[in-house]
Amino acid sequence: MSPDERLRLLRALVALDSSEAAAQTAGRRRRAIVLTAIVACCVVLAAWIAVLALTLPPYYRAGDWRGAWVGFDVALLATFAVTGWAAWRRRQILVICLVVLATLLCCDAWFDVVLNAHTKGFQVSLLSALLIELPLAVLAIAGARRLLRMTVAIVRRYEGHQGPPPRLRQARLVGGAPGSDLRDLFREPAETGGEPRDPRSAARTAERPGRPGG
Repeated sequence: MSPDERLRLLRALVALDSSEAAAQTAGRRRRAIVLTAIVACCVVLAAWIAVLALTLPPYYRAGDWRGAWVGFDVALLATFAVTGWAAWRRRQILVICLVVLATLLCCDAWFDVVLNAHTKGFQVSLLSALLIELPLAVLAIAGARRLLRMTVAIVRRYEGHQGPPPRLRQARLVGGAPGSDLRDLFREPAETGGEPRDPRSAARTAERPGRPGG
């Protein structure tokens, strides 16, 4: 088979899987329930934030202040180390590490600035946030975004799509075909009815003649 024929075959197989998944109404119903629960959590959390904003005192004496910050910095150090290892070994988990690292850096900047307000260390905390934590967080998010777009581009290419990949908010979730069971997104590949095969191996199999007798 020519490369174009292999791409058309792969695209037809992907479309077939998507049409079969779309017929699973139970999966759509579960997804609707989960999305409704997420919206309800957002509403409850917004109400709780309003309550805290109206009832919490502006100043509060905290216990074990040193333990809180030392523990947070230990977690940040561990995240840096794991991120460096994943980048050095070129592991896919680097995407998760970069997102977690960016989140911790933003939290570090936020609490440093807010908790040091009206103190002598406020200017140092503000400069540290603007010059160190936040720029590093932006770099981490940009790196994670680039890796995700590369992954989407490779998947689309093996599905037979041409051209640049779409924006991440427009890209279809891998393994999240319409109507599929929501639980499949949180299972290992072997638990979803057989481990998915590499499209390249599928194309190679299509090139070989079938064996008699199965």
